[in-house]
Amino acid sequence: MTTSHHAGRSLDIVLVGAVLAIVASVLAPTAVAKAAMVESHPTVSAARKLPSAITSMWAWGNSVDPADDERGLGEAGMTPTAIASFAKSHGLTNVYLSAPWASNQGAIATWMQQSVAALHADGIRVSALGGDPAWLSQPSLATQWASDAMSAAPFDGIQFDLEPWVGNPHVDYSVVTPQYVSLVHQVRAVAGGATVSADLPYWLATTSFGTTSVFATLAASVDSVAIVAFSDHSAGTGGIVSLATPAVEAAAKLGKPFSIGVETDLPQVAGGAQYTFYDNGVTVLESETAKVRKAFQSTRGYSGVTVEHLLAWASMLASSTATDTHARGLIVLTNKPHIGRIMM
Repeated sequence: MTTSHHAGRSLDIVLVGAVLAIVASVLAPTAVAKAAMVESHPTVSAARKLPSAITSMWAWGNSVDPADDERGLGEAGMTPTAIASFAKSHGLTNVYLSAPWASNQGAIATWMQQSVAALHADGIRVSALGGDPAWLSQPSLATQWASDAMSAAPFDGIQFDLEPWVGNPHVDYSVVTPQYVSLVHQVRAVAGGATVSADLPYWLATTSFGTTSVFATLAASVDSVAIVAFSDHSAGTGGIVSLATPAVEAAAKLGKPFSIGVETDLPQVAGGAQYTFYDNGVTVLESETAKVRKAFQSTRGYSGVTVEHLLAWASMLASSTATDTHARGLIVLTNKPHIGRIMM
């Protein structure tokens, strides 16, 4: 190889080295900037690794054809397969499944057997959900309902939703409170070892009964409590955390497992937009319930967040998906499921 060839090769190496140095100087800041971005938002990465704070749901309604059973509602989103699939996909551990009167008879009985079996197949606990204020003065009705439900399917528990305070501003708690406690004791006798629990609104914790509160008295009689604290935000005045705190403290003191109930139904059904996450969307529901978890997760007995209710939640998800898709310039047609019974 001649001297001129060596000189030319050296020049090539120098030029290549210079180019690589320039490229490195351009790319290095970009890489550093990306690393800094990740480091400056460690909570975002961590949050994505956490499961949803929502662990359970109320499921009102059924898919039974009204032509086959007069109690049938024909709701497509409430087939046994649909219920189990929805619960599993959202990582739920508990479902409160509505049980009509005489649920061990007719097509309803078949639906309940299949629904409970489908949920159990996915390792999900199921409680028979129901209640009527009239049961307080006629507890035999409650025991009959519970007995029928337990014979219809192998439920893990009974979840009462009695609500004598709804639509009644002059409730005599000196009467209904001991009636409620007595009813629970009577139902235990026919529950066959299944748990007996209740949905109780947060404000019962600040409603006096003797030397304690109505909430504490009722919570003491049941195995666990779903604390109903419907609001569309977690913090501040009127937020889920501040609303639920007195009830949470009472449940913890009693050593009772508890969850925090939130709403996803339409504003006109929920009593106002401030009580439901429906118009806030799925992202807000998840972020706000995560804040609820953060506030209560270290409290004795905390078991997660319960959503009211399956069909409303599914409708909200469909609505959010349609909105997000429309924002990307696409058109999606969705059939929102019929909204079922509202709890409060």
